[in-house]
Amino acid sequence: MGRAATIGELRASGYPDRTVKEELRENLLARLARGEDLFPSIVGFGDSVLPALERGILAGHDLILLGERGQAKTRLIRRIVDLLDEEVPAIAGCEVNDHPYRPICARCRRLVAEEGDAVPLTWLSREERYAEKLATPDTSVGDLIGDVDPIRVAEGRYLADELTIHYGLIPRTNRGIVAINELPDLPERIQVALFNILEERDVQIRGYRVRLPLDLLLVVTANPDDYTHRGRIVSPLKDRFGTQVRTHYPRTLQDEIRIMEQEARPPAGAVPLRVPVYMKEILAALTAELRRSPHVNQRSGVSVRYSIGNLETLAAAAIRRAVRAGEPEAVPRVCDLPAVLGSSLGRVEFDTIEEGREEEILARALKTAELEVFRRRLAGFDLQPLLSRFETEGLVVETSDLTPAAELLAQVGELPGLAKLLRRLGVEEESPGVAASALEFALEGLHLSRRLNKEVAEGGPVRYLGAG
Repeated sequence: MGRAATIGELRASGYPDRTVKEELRENLLARLARGEDLFPSIVGFGDSVLPALERGILAGHDLILLGERGQAKTRLIRRIVDLLDEEVPAIAGCEVNDHPYRPICARCRRLVAEEGDAVPLTWLSREERYAEKLATPDTSVGDLIGDVDPIRVAEGRYLADELTIHYGLIPRTNRGIVAINELPDLPERIQVALFNILEERDVQIRGYRVRLPLDLLLVVTANPDDYTHRGRIVSPLKDRFGTQVRTHYPRTLQDEIRIMEQEARPPAGAVPLRVPVYMKEILAALTAELRRSPHVNQRSGVSVRYSIGNLETLAAAAIRRAVRAGEPEAVPRVCDLPAVLGSSLGRVEFDTIEEGREEEILARALKTAELEVFRRRLAGFDLQPLLSRFETEGLVVETSDLTPAAELLAQVGELPGLAKLLRRLGVEEESPGVAASALEFALEGLHLSRRLNKEVAEGGPVRYLGAG
């Protein structure tokens, strides 16, 4: 069937008259009944955040998402858009997307009164019905709600004429979803104006009162500390949100890794990249350790973007080595991890009393993460054949971020049990690059377990040698 071109055709087609919240509720119920995955790109929220979000939508509430940075709040809001109809009709040429059955602006009310069912329609996609605004201190009432347009006044209209108004972001998203990120950063006078247009359905622009019964879903985000302690959201506006949804960081290393794999964009081209799972586990464990650290400002949090950026840096370090050494495959190793710390130092906020000790704190957290993964992966594994080479033969292994995999393996020679070690570390296909990475991980774990010594020359190679 073709789309209706006029109000009359729309009525004849039996098009339902629904509000945005009714539309979202019905579409959500239909998807739940079909057992569909509503938020396929959201990881780790299935038993906590998503049920609360779904209940809020079904209740027809405006929503506030509370959480620290990097907890997928904005991504959640953007996925709500998928619950809107693919297309909805609106009166053609309307600035505020008037519903054909219920026009609210002066222009469309007059048009319907004059032309009736012959009024032409346009169809809006779900993307056109979503608006997002980052709250900043310089945001004005005009940005969000509207202001008098001097050009329209110059054309001969009176200031008291509603048609002189240039509508802001919120009225222009009528019949859609409006998202405001970091709501507490809005000045209180702007918050009051926001409450007034959403609750009282009227607003004063330059002293002229305009009644706008807007139909929309308002979703905002805020930091829990701002929302609950600083009191930077005015009380009437707090009361406007029927459902509060609390987000959180990934609760397991597996969820953190899934997000890293989903979001990371490592350098393409050059040589094939292969990142062993235990290296990803180290990065995830590092982030988890920083989130627990008393030296890190936990009110700011350690974003998932920190893990994602670290994986991208780790991959870049491996590709750099592979290209310079002419290797056919890039595989990250433990020797690449210091580069990760250096590139991401500014992304972690420390308590002020720790000033000057940031690099030391990060290095200690990395050692803890490496040892945690080593113990979990290789607990009970017999590494004595490798240790005996150091104890009885005086073996010394030297490595750096530019040491080729073949050169590292040649220093050790043939090592019994290497295939078992790789399988224990979750490696399915062997290669020189993967073998060198596994060997270096084992050496570092033995050092952190105090079974091997390690010499680090500033700006030079690392040497592993016997503990005797």
